[in-house]
Amino acid sequence: TPQIYFAINHLRTCGGVQVTASHNPANYNGFKISGLQAKPIGADTGLKDIQHIAMAMPHTKGKATGSVKKRDLTAKYKNHVLKFLRPSKAKLKIAIDASNGMAGKMVPAVFSDLPVEIIPINFEHKGTFKHPPNPLIEEYLTEVKEAVVENKCHFGFCFDGDADRLMMVDEKGQTVTCDLMTALIAPYFLEMHPKSTIVYDLRSSWVVSEEIIKHGGTPRRERVGHAYMKKALRDSHAVFGGELSGHFYYRDNFCADSGLITLVYILNIVAKTKKPVSELIEPLRRYHASGEINFEVEDKQTRMEELARRYGEGQSDYLDGITVRFKDWWFNCRTSNTEPLLRLNIEAKTKELLEERLGEIEAQLGEPVLH
Repeated sequence: TPQIYFAINHLRTCGGVQVTASHNPANYNGFKISGLQAKPIGADTGLKDIQHIAMAMPHTKGKATGSVKKRDLTAKYKNHVLKFLRPSKAKLKIAIDASNGMAGKMVPAVFSDLPVEIIPINFEHKGTFKHPPNPLIEEYLTEVKEAVVENKCHFGFCFDGDADRLMMVDEKGQTVTCDLMTALIAPYFLEMHPKSTIVYDLRSSWVVSEEIIKHGGTPRRERVGHAYMKKALRDSHAVFGGELSGHFYYRDNFCADSGLITLVYILNIVAKTKKPVSELIEPLRRYHASGEINFEVEDKQTRMEELARRYGEGQSDYLDGITVRFKDWWFNCRTSNTEPLLRLNIEAKTKELLEERLGEIEAQLGEPVLH
């Protein structure tokens, strides 16, 4: 998917279509549609208009007037990705789980000439997945964690199916959540671009905005979803953005996300600091988060209103669902657009407070469901 974003901009086309089901199981497929400059075309940004036009058109059979040209942009895309790499004498070893997806093709194509040793996991393309290609699920990180520890790697990544998202593990095999990755990468950008804006999604830890402010930047909090994040980058001229789902966005990459470019920036940071990833991340682990928890409820809006009333003493906003902030904890609860689910994220200053508040809200919403 990131390569088609590049192709749209490099070839200056009117748009593009990627055939992908992203992190969904093998029996799913779909189209990810982009417009000019790789801007997303989704339900709220043109897809419904296309539907209405298509349904209103007469069902006639005409002669094809278009043409098909095959282009291989791999070499040009490689140059684009590697222009973000900073020269270094550091010899790094990393483990990468491609989840039997496109990273298995693109990682060797882009990084084969670099002095970086890569331990490949699930690079084969068989049309099936050894594990579902969703790096956000902890159990699917088992192979990359084991490979990092066994091979004494500096860190590891697990990609999703179309290689636009990824999850990181440190040299000890410990998961690094994507909001902590945002907090790690943001200062690197602010050193290059002082006083710039950094965009992050509203589920992210307090530590993200704190690190941005600490390093002289302006944090911009945004609702969940790549269409909103990309628009926010463009509107605010932000240099970088990070989402809890593993999407990372770059102004110099057409405000689009890229797993490979994120890998490049982590290589830059580790080579520059000469520190283990665990040491870089440890100061950022200063709060306790629940991760995203799903609840199956029928009347989603009523439950949201009940939460708003119960925690009415906090500072509330409705940017995406409801977010309520107190001095020592906060939560966000939002609806799924496609399923009868409420999605909950909680963060607190202590583990005990997190468990207490999570218990309260679970008692109100019911038993969590695996999803």
